[in-house]
Amino acid sequence: MKILGIETSCDDTSVAIIDPLDKSLSHRIRANITQSQIFVHKKYGGVVPEYAARNHMSSLEDCVIEALEQAGVGLDEIGVIAVTAGPGLVGGLLVGTVFAKTLAMALNKPFMAINHLEGHMLTVRLCYDVPFPFLLCLASGGHFIFAEIVEVGKYRILGETLDDAAGECLDKVAKLLGLEYPGGPNIEKLAQHGNPQRFKFPAPMLKHNGCNVSFSGLKTAARNLIQTNNYVDKSDIAASFQMSVMSFIVRQARKAIDMCNLDISSIVLAGGVAANKLLRSMFEGLASNKGLRFYAPPLNLCSDNAAMIAWAAFERINAGYPYSPITASTNPRWALA
Repeated sequence: MKILGIETSCDDTSVAIIDPLDKSLSHRIRANITQSQIFVHKKYGGVVPEYAARNHMSSLEDCVIEALEQAGVGLDEIGVIAVTAGPGLVGGLLVGTVFAKTLAMALNKPFMAINHLEGHMLTVRLCYDVPFPFLLCLASGGHFIFAEIVEVGKYRILGETLDDAAGECLDKVAKLLGLEYPGGPNIEKLAQHGNPQRFKFPAPMLKHNGCNVSFSGLKTAARNLIQTNNYVDKSDIAASFQMSVMSFIVRQARKAIDMCNLDISSIVLAGGVAANKLLRSMFEGLASNKGLRFYAPPLNLCSDNAAMIAWAAFERINAGYPYSPITASTNPRWALA
């Protein structure tokens, strides 16, 4: 079974073809084509939904053609068409789902509407043999979740953000520092030249039980520091802020481990922020301290991509879930639980 996946939930147009039964990752992902729109949105300091949708429309067909060529397959060899149906920006979701449904109907192929978050949650199993159950920290530009992944389709949410997502917080502070979009990777680059101990930021949610997170206080503290200390080295602010954000996430992850009902053996980091090397290192240390194995997808599979959507479709099919009706609608606020 070869699955064609489509991802258009934000500003990356991505099409992938996977052969899920192949044991080798290099052969399992036959193609994973992603066209970034950074050049379109960076002058605005963030994603403009209308422009994102228009660019998906102009790029999607080319991405499909390129994916088929790279995979060395024809459309007749595709067994299932999978697409992100939510959550995300409604314009992009509509472009992707209409394209996927049209393709599925034209080829008379089964159709799968996939939750974007579930794609991130299960990506690690595309790359490694990670058994259920495991603890997941999903940290991206639009989402933040701690969840106990019991099995495919069964997710127990332990904690989530009360305001901004981690990636959103990093992007906003990067903008205050005068850095280009996307801000998270640029803060990480700048932080390499700074002193992470120079500035102290508040420790959020110390008096709160559970593992929910809130990044608004850190963001406000960074804004105040930047506005009142224009003369300081920006690299020190970036390094100190990054250290505070990542330390906070790891502190809450420690609580999440204790909140798991099942006997987990692994902790998984996923989403765009999972590409941050400091966070990976800190999670690896946490896992070792707790006697757990640590996993994170390769860097190129942390950000939004269609391979994770195709893989989530396979996981659901393999677990016995039915195909989606061709009438399945998009849901910009599609929650997992």
